[in-house]
Amino acid sequence: MSEQRSQHAVYDVLVIGGSGVDTVVRVDSLPVPLADSFGVPAIREWPGHTGGNVALGCRALGLEVKFLDFIGDDWIGGQVRERLAKGGVDFEPLISPTGTRRAVNLVDTATGRRMSFYDARDPGDLRMPRDFYLPHLRRSGHVHLSIMDFARHLLDDIEELGIPVSTDLHDWDGLADHHREFALRCDLVFLSAAGAGERIAAVMRDILREGRAEAVVATAGAGGSYLLTRDGSRTPRPIPATVPPGPVVDSNGAGDAYVSGFLYGRLTGRDLEECARLGARAGAHACTAEGNTDLIGPEALLSA
Repeated sequence: MSEQRSQHAVYDVLVIGGSGVDTVVRVDSLPVPLADSFGVPAIREWPGHTGGNVALGCRALGLEVKFLDFIGDDWIGGQVRERLAKGGVDFEPLISPTGTRRAVNLVDTATGRRMSFYDARDPGDLRMPRDFYLPHLRRSGHVHLSIMDFARHLLDDIEELGIPVSTDLHDWDGLADHHREFALRCDLVFLSAAGAGERIAAVMRDILREGRAEAVVATAGAGGSYLLTRDGSRTPRPIPATVPPGPVVDSNGAGDAYVSGFLYGRLTGRDLEECARLGARAGAHACTAEGNTDLIGPEALLSA
């Protein structure tokens, strides 16, 4: 049982939203030159996406995980169910009339870098019923929200119940309105440094100044990550990247693995900088296999 977990919590982490299936196409290099057609290696499909990958990563680390989301009543949704069940995640889906989310990801075979084409497909009026999610909130020690539009409507209840909450803004540029409420109403905020580019430090400071976060983490792939906290300097602290334990095969899901490693550290009482180092270790490990097929366990995470 985690040290910071609520006395009555059944789940260490409740993940809301963000499942789907990635279709992965491996190419010689990115960007892909303009041409009518290319021959590529075998095209693979991996169920996961951001919320699914965080749920699987946390479960692989021994945390008790509940996952709530919308999927379609389709064969793609069946893949999501199967992968989460195989990973030991307690998944309780609702059916979306528009089907299961998908993405097509181009992956550079030389570097593992990726370019994603994301099909969110959720209708704008999609809502998770309160009587469905509220009992699960009350049984959870921590909530991780994917930035699905329907997930923002849980924030009032999460705040009223006093449950710590995290989110991943991915490549937010610090300007797009869709991400802002998540950025300002979560206790731990993750994002990619790529979205804001040279403005990333300013974006991180804005999140702390305007919101409730105790820490903001910007991931930068092989460049490591950056941590900014309320009790530290106004300059984000660099966290070195971990050298992967094998050849880099696929960077899909590396950021989600980082989040899982960080949350494991936080839920087991470690300080924020150590959490970031655990996140870096988990993210590096994830790059050595396709999809989310080789997630790091607690022994490997802590023994490095």
